Amino acid sequence: MDFKLTPEQEMIRDMVRDFTEKSIKPVAALHDEEKHFPYQNIKRMADLGLMGMNISVEYGGSEVGVIAYSLAITEIAKGCASHAVTTSVSNMVAEVICEFGKEEIKRKHLPKICSGEYPAGSFALTEPHAGSDAANIRTSAVRKNDNYILNGSKTLITSGDVSGVTIVWAVTERNAKKGKGITTFAVEKGTPGFIVGKAEEKMGHRASSTTELSFDNCIVPADCVLGKEGEGFKIAMMELDGGRIGIGSLAVGVGFSAIDFAVQYVKEREAFGKPLTSFEAIQWMIADSYTGLEAAQLLVLRAAYLKENKLPFTKEASMAKLFATETARNAALHAIQMLGGYGYTRDYPVERYLRDIIGTTLYEGTSEVQRIVISREILQG
Repeated sequence: MDFKLTPEQEMIRDMVRDFTEKSIKPVAALHDEEKHFPYQNIKRMADLGLMGMNISVEYGGSEVGVIAYSLAITEIAKGCASHAVTTSVSNMVAEVICEFGKEEIKRKHLPKICSGEYPAGSFALTEPHAGSDAANIRTSAVRKNDNYILNGSKTLITSGDVSGVTIVWAVTERNAKKGKGITTFAVEKGTPGFIVGKAEEKMGHRASSTTELSFDNCIVPADCVLGKEGEGFKIAMMELDGGRIGIGSLAVGVGFSAIDFAVQYVKEREAFGKPLTSFEAIQWMIADSYTGLEAAQLLVLRAAYLKENKLPFTKEASMAKLFATETARNAALHAIQMLGGYGYTRDYPVERYLRDIIGTTLYEGTSEVQRIVISREILQG
């Protein structure tokens, strides 16, 4: 088995690594403190081709493949998880539109996502009473002539207030079996009846906006339906599989940053007259963290390879997301322990890394949901 990256993949990874060092890391702490969405950097990242990495050049994308996308998200996350999650979700939105949208919708929205004219795209599935149980959503869409009338609410929507286009799931057939009768829509910002609600106060990802959305007799043209009416739940599950590759990649990047910082810290410190690096407890935390993160990245890249080659990857994406996020969380905890009391202060970035990592174990399906998916795939053979 060949683990070597192609020259193009290496070039993209190195380009993003350089951009992160020069443009993201220096501002990450301030953006986190001020909860400021990174408009300028997102536009610059779009100019580098990072907002449509699996979109055809015909629609403004860079079309570099899923492996390159995974590598890029990891490098961005080493600087700032908020930049990375915005990039990940925007790429997800672009892929949904590209795969399921009518030609007019593709040409209307994809170039704007890929170019950064839209600061982001958003993915509106979660509702106040339906998080992991996405088949139980209640937002409704009623057909009226050539339009649908949407009513309902969504919550915890990444980039909900800054996105140019939002992918919305709504029930179009109330009496259908659970998981059926749900339809997917592309709803443009500024559509009458599309209301952005309060921004959430979050533990981490503070430079990434997360908001409530509501729909009050929101009129959406029928041409904005993605895929076929009633098949939206299937679309959501397909796209969440891909999203898990992005979040797994993000977690790996943050985890490496946490332990990298801690290693540099302990190299410069002494305790009881000896270098901290001479203590076995420190050495084991370092060994365990790097071993886990290296294994996590291999799992993520395996899922990315399968997706890129159009092979089944549901189980592998869930395995990668589960292992990467929980491993990265452990690495961040080790980093804080290695810094001791300083790790608990905001003078050092490891507390931010931990806050950001915790979110990755929750969205795109919690760790518990990943275990359900993995076991189901195995038991069904």
